[in-house]
Amino acid sequence: MASAAVIRFFIIFTSLPVIIHSTPFVVFHGIADSCSNEGLKQFIEHLSEWSNSHGYCIEIGNGILDSWFMPFDKQTEIACEKVKNMSELSKGYNIVSLSQGNMVGRGVLEFCDEAPPVKNYISLAGPHAGEASIPFCGSGFLCTLLADLIDLVVYSDFVQENFAPSNYIKIPTDLDGYREGCKFLPKLNNEFEKNATYKERFTSLQNLVLIMDDSDSVLIPKESSWFGYFPDGSWEPLLPTQETRLYIEDWIGLRTLDEAGRVKFVTVTGGHLEISDDDMKKYIVPYLVDEKALENSIMKESLESYQNRMLMPRVISENMVENKIFN
Repeated sequence: MASAAVIRFFIIFTSLPVIIHSTPFVVFHGIADSCSNEGLKQFIEHLSEWSNSHGYCIEIGNGILDSWFMPFDKQTEIACEKVKNMSELSKGYNIVSLSQGNMVGRGVLEFCDEAPPVKNYISLAGPHAGEASIPFCGSGFLCTLLADLIDLVVYSDFVQENFAPSNYIKIPTDLDGYREGCKFLPKLNNEFEKNATYKERFTSLQNLVLIMDDSDSVLIPKESSWFGYFPDGSWEPLLPTQETRLYIEDWIGLRTLDEAGRVKFVTVTGGHLEISDDDMKKYIVPYLVDEKALENSIMKESLESYQNRMLMPRVISENMVENKIFN
């Protein structure tokens, strides 16, 4: 009788729907991209399917053009309001940022007042410590000439207000110009005027996943994906993350997060923003899966396994009885 009651209990318990809250995620795309891009749509759909969580692409203005020409303080303000107005994110959410989209993603994380909490932050090829060259141009004569011309005016008010990538260009040998003219990255990295709130919000992350492509030729240096960069006043040597002033002096709390074991430094191979399905499943999806949902799923599987073990002897016994009666 007791075993039958236990069996009935587990049958009822495991047949009940498991009610869980799946943490949603938002994606901030890179330069010259838009939420209507089919490739980006597929990227989000794959992550949603593999993690069983809802994904949303946050568009800024018209997408492609504004990614080039709208300054990041304005892009961040727009993204902040969108995030705060999405009821789906009210209990917390994860961020996946692609390349330049990390400027917006981190801006929302650090600057957005009264916003829902960000749990995990996943960065693909983000220029976190800066970009020492104009992105997406190359090394030809015209690109070199363009880079030289922009170097002369990159920190001017006009360029800063009308050419978005200039907001995170950091020329190692022109730190005075960078300090006086760059309108976004110094604030984002808490570089000159320290703000305890920005650091507090950054260190509130459960996990920070920094993905660098080992063959990235767009980011200069590619180690900026991990907050590595050139030393002040020189183009060499290239400093690993832990030897930069940003890390040592803990401007935004990166060292605090790292020492707590909450920073994941990941290397993939393929090219700028080229990541395989296997690497997505290995390095991104685990941080989109809700831990409580996973625990509930494991518990239910364990209960179902126990139920099957309890029912098996009963099924065998009933079959034996039937065989005895009808034979």
